[in-house]
Amino acid sequence: MSKKSDGKLLAQNKKASHDYFVEDTYEAGLVLTGTEIKSLRGGRANISDAFCTIRNGEAFINNMHISPFAQGNRSNPSDPTRARKLLLKKEQIHKLLGLAKQQGYTIVPLKVYVRNGYAKLLIGIAKGKKQYDKRESDAKRDAQRDIQRALREKQKVAR
Repeated sequence: MSKKSDGKLLAQNKKASHDYFVEDTYEAGLVLTGTEIKSLRGGRANISDAFCTIRNGEAFINNMHISPFAQGNRSNPSDPTRARKLLLKKEQIHKLLGLAKQQGYTIVPLKVYVRNGYAKLLIGIAKGKKQYDKRESDAKRDAQRDIQRALREKQKVAR
């Protein structure tokens, strides 16, 4: 019996790469109840406003919105933005806590996906960008886009 390896991306925090320098990433399991996994697999999740906290030696994700399952029953959670526990090793939690206490660092959720049938969350330890860093990133991205466009135009002319 081999487990299926989906690796299907369910939700992504695109704003994180714009607002933060992500320095290190960790994969954490998600503790879900009732029909939340069915909603998650249906792509009905949003992590753009979510943030991670560590309380009493346990990691949680707050403000992650998972819409209630349409065909759900009474085991459907009533609060779609409740705090959900993250499954990490104790050493990882201590390392995250130590890094998050440093000035300017935070724990940011990056992606939600399914691997081997289990919901996983990719979290990153990140440092906030200043406004001039954001402008610099945008300028680099625009320059790269212009270079790619010029190369495509050049190849069209060569044909």
